Amino acid sequence: MQGNPLENRGPLSIIACNSGKSFAKRIVTELGKIAKKEKDEREYRICDSVEIIFPNGEVKVVINEFIRGDDVYIIQCMDDPLSDRSVNDNLMALVTAINGAYQADPDHITAVTPQYPYARQERRKTREAISARLVAHLLEAAGAQRVLTLDIHAEAIQGFFNFTKLEDMHASGELIDYITQTMKLDTGNLVVTGPDVGSAERARHYSKILGTPLAIVDKARDYSKVSKVESMRLVGRVKDKDVLIVDDMIATGGTMLSAASLLKEKGAKDIYVAVSLPFFNGNAVERIDRAYDEKVIKKVIGTDAVFWGEAFVKSTVWYEEVSVAPLFAKVIYNINKKRSVSKLLR
Repeated sequence: MQGNPLENRGPLSIIACNSGKSFAKRIVTELGKIAKKEKDEREYRICDSVEIIFPNGEVKVVINEFIRGDDVYIIQCMDDPLSDRSVNDNLMALVTAINGAYQADPDHITAVTPQYPYARQERRKTREAISARLVAHLLEAAGAQRVLTLDIHAEAIQGFFNFTKLEDMHASGELIDYITQTMKLDTGNLVVTGPDVGSAERARHYSKILGTPLAIVDKARDYSKVSKVESMRLVGRVKDKDVLIVDDMIATGGTMLSAASLLKEKGAKDIYVAVSLPFFNGNAVERIDRAYDEKVIKKVIGTDAVFWGEAFVKSTVWYEEVSVAPLFAKVIYNINKKRSVSKLLR
C-alpha cells in the first residue's frame, strides 16, 4: 500500500543489521499494534537483507528488496551482549547498510541506533580524537538523513552533524511508568539522585515527575585510569529513605556502586537503579551480584535498548527490563506520517 504522498513520506521500510534484528522485531510488532489502532492497512515487516562477514573481518550489508522511494529505517544495536561482534564491527555494518540503501535511491534514510557509539568521547582532554564527532561524520557521509538514538551521553553530539538530524529520545517515561505502575514503588519515602553531578539534570527530571526530594552525589574522577573514581560526597539527606539512582548507562558499574555505597553509609534503606543503557561491561554483573548479596543494591531497572535476553532477565534476581520498542515505534510511525514527534522525545 503506497499511501497518499501528502500524508506520509512513502512506504515505510525496516532494515535490520544482525545485532539490530532482535530490537527491529520488537519495533515491527509495536508498529503492527499502532497500525491496527489507527486502522492502517499497511503491513509492517523487516526487509530481506544479509550481513556478509569476510574472512579478513570486513563486513557489508546487502539489501535484497526494492526500496526506491521508500522511507527507510535501518536498525542496529552497537553493543550486543548476545553476539561476539564488537562495537566497531556493528558500526561498520550500519554504515554499509546506510550506504547500500543510499545506492538504492530511497526517499529518506534514518539510522536507528539506540546506543550512539563513542558517545563518551565527545571532547578532547589531551592529544586524542573527538571520536563521537567522527562517528557523526561517518553516518552523515554514508547517507543517513536522520539518526534516532536513546539518552545520548553528551548533548553536544547533536552539534557534530552538519545536515543530518539527530533525534535524542528519552527512556524516562517508560522507566517512570514501570517504577510507579508495575513495581508500585512507594514514592512517599523516596529520594532521587544521580551517581555524579553530570546526571543531576536527569535526576531533577525524575524527582519532579515522581514528586520526590532530590539529592546530588558529587564525584571526583581520576582520568589517568579507566573507570577510576577518586572520591565522592553527598549533598542532601537520605537517612531512612529509599533511594532511586538514575543515569543514562551502566558500563563497568564502578560509579554507580560507589554512589550506592556512599548512600548506604549515609543511612539509605533500599537502593534502586534506573538506567537507559545497561551495558554491564567487563565484570559489572559480578560486581552488582556482590552488591545485591551485601544488600547495597535492591534492583536495577534497564531497558531493552541493550538486550540481554530472556534467560538473563529470568535468572538475574536484581534485574528488571523495560521495553523502549513501543517508544521507537511511535516515533518512527509519526515521522513516516509527517506528524509531530516533539512530545515523544521529551
